[in-house]
Amino acid sequence: MSTFSLQDLEKIIAERGRSGDANSWTAKLFAKGIDKAAQKLGEEAVETVISAVKGDRQGVVAESADLIYHWLVLLALAGVPLSEVISELERRTAQSGVAEKASRGG
Repeated sequence: MSTFSLQDLEKIIAERGRSGDANSWTAKLFAKGIDKAAQKLGEEAVETVISAVKGDRQGVVAESADLIYHWLVLLALAGVPLSEVISELERRTAQSGVAEKASRGG
């Protein structure tokens, strides 16, 4: 199993995003801003769902990788470190999912 982690990808995204490299998709997304990054995240989410519904296992893998990448780009542009999201997930695991959802109201 690989030792590559989401934290590794987060660091790569931050470096490439600030690089200004015209050949970097990440730098281009950073330059276009959070609206474009949010649009791409939404597109990848829909493509992941479509692959899952079709039973396309390889499509789910590929689209999930795109989804995670674009999610991390959005987090970077929003100034939210991955560690905060992980902390929130960890906090939520201290109770049942039903209780956690109820605590959010609605």
